[in-house]
Amino acid sequence: MGQVSTEGRDPGPGVGPTAPGPDEPSSPDAAGRTVGQSLGSGAKATARGLRATASATGRAGRATVRRAHKAAGAQGADRSGLNRLIELHACNAAGDAAVAIALAGTIFFAGATSEARGQVALFLGLTMLPFAIVAPLIGPFLDRFSHGRRWAIGATFAIRGFLCWVLAGAIATESIWFYPAALGVLVSSKAYGVTRAAAVPRLLPDEITLVKANGRVSLAGVVGASVSAPLAGIAAFFGAEWTLRYAFLVFVLGTVLAILLPARVDSSEGEQRVGAAGGRRGTGMPAKVAFALRVNCGPRWLSGFLTMYMAFLLRAEPIPGWEDRTVLLIGLVIGAAGLGNTLGILVASLARKINPAVMVVVALLADIAICVVAALFYNLVTIVALGLTAGLMQYLAKVSLDSTIQTGVPAHSHSSAFARGDTTLQLAWVIGGFVGIAMPWIPQLGLGVAAVVLTAWAVFTLGARKLLRRTAAVDSTPPTAPAAPPRAGGSR
Repeated sequence: MGQVSTEGRDPGPGVGPTAPGPDEPSSPDAAGRTVGQSLGSGAKATARGLRATASATGRAGRATVRRAHKAAGAQGADRSGLNRLIELHACNAAGDAAVAIALAGTIFFAGATSEARGQVALFLGLTMLPFAIVAPLIGPFLDRFSHGRRWAIGATFAIRGFLCWVLAGAIATESIWFYPAALGVLVSSKAYGVTRAAAVPRLLPDEITLVKANGRVSLAGVVGASVSAPLAGIAAFFGAEWTLRYAFLVFVLGTVLAILLPARVDSSEGEQRVGAAGGRRGTGMPAKVAFALRVNCGPRWLSGFLTMYMAFLLRAEPIPGWEDRTVLLIGLVIGAAGLGNTLGILVASLARKINPAVMVVVALLADIAICVVAALFYNLVTIVALGLTAGLMQYLAKVSLDSTIQTGVPAHSHSSAFARGDTTLQLAWVIGGFVGIAMPWIPQLGLGVAAVVLTAWAVFTLGARKLLRRTAAVDSTPPTAPAAPPRAGGSR
């Protein structure tokens, strides 16, 4: 047969010198289609990846929520309703963390220098204002209306939500309402702490102690703040007012959760069975509560002292070799204190039993010991250990005081007792801060003075307790009945 001509026809694939290779498009249109297909495939792959990531994140988030919910309800907390209060406290800490991040620019000792001492002293005085309102006014008010405690707790969230919205507008417009609104948020936060502490005994299951219950509630606060802080930080990227609007949403959620607390929070059952033996009439503060409160003033005083003294000292006289890294140095000490506080929460929530009366004394003595060590061997290791010990002991002493109030004060006086205790401890913190501001920047001298003050306070509190015990023993001795005088005319 003759040869078939291919002229005028499209050559088949692979025919002729211009035939495209396997990875080469045969025409511009084909190239466009190939690129479009590649882009479409890439977009589909990206979408599938995002969906898979979102699905995995969602599953991890749901699993985390389930585990947290299960942990909150462990050891009978789900039956008693304590798990609801634990979750509510996580929401409270999340909102407070957002507010703190939004207002971080108002921290006075961000650039601590000798010229800033007066400004920091003014800040210390302002910190007493919320307590000055909480103790004489809000505490007795909450005691009188204890049967509406769910609504009282919800009101502290609702007020903070409203004020956060006001603060967001005040920051954007530089309104004069900024400071009154900020003060209102602080007062409402303290009022929440008082009502929450008074509600814990009413939801306590039989399986755990008050110290462990308080520790579990505080641990939920750490988790809530840790989850909320990154979200608040993202909102802060767009402006502090957006962080406050985020806090508004959190507090709205907390308002709903507070109203949905179990009815046992409002119950008066068992109020008269909570003993107040040994208390002075009208004060509702028994001797063991007064002792725990006095001892707590030592660790709280040290906390205020170290907060102010170390902030100035480490900037003015940093440790040799850290002159160019003072911010990191201060961060290490602050981080150690925060870690100590977290360890205290873990110890309180996991320990089987803690004796509050012993724990407060151990905390005070441990603070004295670490101050002596840091004064004698002042270096990076000892000041980090100082921050760690101070944070740990302050929390353990405070949670022991809370459980002592919850068991030793009549339930109808819990709010007043907690408000009075918080005011006393804040006063101790402020006094410690003032001493820290006034102290010269000589670490051995400053930390030595702290050790001497705490030692003197330990001697005073322990001596006063022994005196009270002897007085109580004498008062409890029944008097000998005098012999009846003989009757005139004899007996019948």
